[in-house]
Amino acid sequence: MSRTPLHQQADTLPDLIRAMIDPLIGAIEYALPGSVCEEVQSVFIAGCGDSHHAALNAELAFEQAAGLPTEPMTAMQFARYAAGFLPESRHGTNLMLAVSVSGQASRTVEALAMARQAGATAVAVTGNPSSPLADAAEIVLKTAVPPLPDELAGMIVPGTRSYVASQLALYLAAIHLGQRRGHLTKTKANQLRRELADTADLMEQTIAASDPIARQLAQDWLDAGQFVFLGAGPNYGTALFSAAKLLEASGDTAVPQDTEEWAHLQYFAKQAGTPTFIISAGGWDESRALEVAAAAKRIGRRVAVIAPATSKIGQTADKEALLPIAGPVREAFSPLLACLPGVLFAAYRAEAIGEPYFRNFGGGRSKEGGGGVSRIRTSKRIKHLKRDA
Repeated sequence: MSRTPLHQQADTLPDLIRAMIDPLIGAIEYALPGSVCEEVQSVFIAGCGDSHHAALNAELAFEQAAGLPTEPMTAMQFARYAAGFLPESRHGTNLMLAVSVSGQASRTVEALAMARQAGATAVAVTGNPSSPLADAAEIVLKTAVPPLPDELAGMIVPGTRSYVASQLALYLAAIHLGQRRGHLTKTKANQLRRELADTADLMEQTIAASDPIARQLAQDWLDAGQFVFLGAGPNYGTALFSAAKLLEASGDTAVPQDTEEWAHLQYFAKQAGTPTFIISAGGWDESRALEVAAAAKRIGRRVAVIAPATSKIGQTADKEALLPIAGPVREAFSPLLACLPGVLFAAYRAEAIGEPYFRNFGGGRSKEGGGGVSRIRTSKRIKHLKRDA
């Protein structure tokens, strides 16, 4: 069976991990020397879209591996509301990582500039060292994504490679900080790096196991008008990313939500049969995910589970609706695997309903000029911190 362009891009992700991990380790060593790492007392991570989702998913890794309080937020939130109130301390105690593979997103550039004005160490996590984001940075951490195979080059497809690249870079940066600050031994840090390298094989296994189930669910749920994705902890960002890929691929209404918050909000929605994906690594969220799954089924939701088959929630899921992620995998690193089933489903959904990716950029948005009326790249940036009482 032929694979759509989005499927084909997903199929390249394991080799992307293999190609990028060693160069990223070297880039991080160069960008973040001990003199920088040893001063850090808190970490902030900001980005837009998929880069924001990657930041959310990296919080647990920074807190566990680096031993540092970490706050991910949207670039808009950081630039215009948070930067002016960073804890006042000597330069370098606050580390700001601004994530944008293109380095062109106006709000992310703005966020990094505001961080630098506030005295934080301002790091651009970008694949474009000649970009506005790099120009705004004190340090550039290069995350250049290898080009796609020739047969996929030039295709306009919902992005997955830049998201995985950013996610991997953030995890490796957390490990590096932990080792440089003495929170991790060299042996432990190298063990964590090996675990990340091993996710390439686990990604291949996850794609192989989840692909036929995603295809069947797309057929079974042809009548659905909206979809809900739930995740908690490091996989809350996975819920946002999965919903984003469905929106970009098929144009369907896709609602991301925190697992707990579903019980306070979407539980009351009128559409009883709304397909609801529950994403769990079988970690700290699992007991609540099990309760939410039972409640969703009780009120008529069509429930799919993205989780390790060996986890409790995986074992209790309906077999025809379990999109298994391979393991064992550390919960902090699980988003690298948990993002895959949602991408596969989005690809099959778009194919099943005959919808072009991004709706051919209809609705007033163009591919040029930073996104037409959406002004992603060319939006006006603020120039100074706001500290008004």
